[in-house]
Amino acid sequence: MSASIAIAPDGWSAAAHLLPSPNADERPEGVVPTLVVIHNISLPPDTFGGSAIAELFQNALDCAAHPYYDSHLRGVRVSAHFVIHRTGMLEQFVSCNRRAWHAGLSNFLGRERCNDFSVGIELEGSDTTPFTSPQYQVLARLVTALIERYPMTAIAGHSDLAPGRKTDPGPYFDWARLQSDTALPADYFPYLKPPTAR
Repeated sequence: MSASIAIAPDGWSAAAHLLPSPNADERPEGVVPTLVVIHNISLPPDTFGGSAIAELFQNALDCAAHPYYDSHLRGVRVSAHFVIHRTGMLEQFVSCNRRAWHAGLSNFLGRERCNDFSVGIELEGSDTTPFTSPQYQVLARLVTALIERYPMTAIAGHSDLAPGRKTDPGPYFDWARLQSDTALPADYFPYLKPPTAR
């Protein structure tokens, strides 16, 4: 992909492979995204590559293909705005102007229903594996593009919004690297923490 990422007024990015998901709806009237939420995802767990993430977000996942899908994902309707694969490939499933279904029951500094005012970015990965340099590079450019388009004020992990329920992006995610790569002030990272795993 090119070094440049931009978000168009319609909320889509020409730098991403567009795979529209039906699992989205309109944000509340007058609400614009102010929060970036970082996740990790791998399907099956700790397995990388393949098309299962896109299939999940497009309600096309064959839940008979793996026991985890059958026990955890049957009937689930979820999405995120973006997925960044291990190679750095960027996919977009929902316009940033719309509400993707990524955070679930969530609370950001006392404000609930985080899907209403956030953009969700999934990194292909898990709690047991370091992320790749291409992922960090694309993530930094994407976050910068989102800040240029929307009045973003904060970046947080899914686990920050749903402690005890969610663990992603996990102990290998390097928040300090993201801050350095984006050159954003610490105010953007209310939960800034060092990685606990190497």
